[in-house]
Amino acid sequence: MFDIAGELHRWLTEGRAFAVATVVSVGGSAPRGPGAALAVDSEGTAIGSVSGGCVEGAVYELCGRALEDGLTRVERFGYSDEDAFAVGLTCGGVIDIMVTPVGAQAPVRQVLRTALSSVVQGGPTALARVVEGPADLLGGALLVRPDGTYEGGLGGLPELDRAVAGEAGALLDAGRTGTVALAADGSYCPGGLTLLVESSVPPPRMIVFGAIDFAAALVRVGKFLGHHVTVCDARPVFATRARFPEADEIVVDWPHRYLRSTATDARTVLCVLTHEAKFDVPLLEVALGLPVAFVGAMGSRRTHADRERRLREAGVSERDLARLRSPIGLDLGARTPEETALSIAAEIVAARRGGTGVPLTDTGTPIHHDTRDTAAVA
Repeated sequence: MFDIAGELHRWLTEGRAFAVATVVSVGGSAPRGPGAALAVDSEGTAIGSVSGGCVEGAVYELCGRALEDGLTRVERFGYSDEDAFAVGLTCGGVIDIMVTPVGAQAPVRQVLRTALSSVVQGGPTALARVVEGPADLLGGALLVRPDGTYEGGLGGLPELDRAVAGEAGALLDAGRTGTVALAADGSYCPGGLTLLVESSVPPPRMIVFGAIDFAAALVRVGKFLGHHVTVCDARPVFATRARFPEADEIVVDWPHRYLRSTATDARTVLCVLTHEAKFDVPLLEVALGLPVAFVGAMGSRRTHADRERRLREAGVSERDLARLRSPIGLDLGARTPEETALSIAAEIVAARRGGTGVPLTDTGTPIHHDTRDTAAVA
């Protein structure tokens, strides 16, 4: 539900009663992943989406029913339903959805408000809810923070809350949303539990080196994809707010020096658009030694060959060189800055999701790749 955190937090602040439907798990070609949510308030207003349109009507009705009877329920939709073309996923997928009522007096209300407030403010947060287990545990929620502290509860069992907090904390560390099964060993509850853990972490960074016109277009695309975008250039006349109004940060510094000093992680994307050896080579020496998600550099094939030669002379290993995506971008025949930014973004998405970049018309593989991504619900 973190994908509609802002709207839900406003509803809670206004005192509205609502029901929220959350995707628990998907199979096949389902358009939305775990954590995607649709909410309906007592006036019938709806926000969000769980399927891109395939089952929205049926889920809307389930939310209304949950508001009436106050019961949490999990329903499955998919091509196996007898009325598949009426409410199922006609694209061939299966989707499990949990619908939770959040009335004015619901015990879970304060926990959700705290969790959603943290998400809105950009704080790392995990929310664990029971999706399969004893009926009296459905509808409970446990908010877990990075330091291991937690708030809320699942059935008033301290040992269960501690176990769930540990599992949710592990997914929060990885920035992942998904289901977790607790063993049916009787220590928590007979038969075990299945939990949905939704994680929200700060958006992944995109650092664009080189304050050129192509960078301006890439900044816009990077923001559209949900990145926190920084532009870095050593030339103050070019690295200005007027040229990059949509960037989150503009840094005037030598690129390699800035990269050494700034925080990066396994989700960070580095795009080197300077294509000038005095900037590129020292910058890529640093970049290729970092455990980041993507390192790409702009330039012609001749520039790329010269760049590789210089990097080898600087001592960069063949293994690290193999990580460099250069010339950056997929072959779209791009010419304009906007088209070039699109080609770069397409390669970043393909690398992140495990895609090939081949037209779907020419493939017989599943459209939605089953890869785990640490950027998820931003």
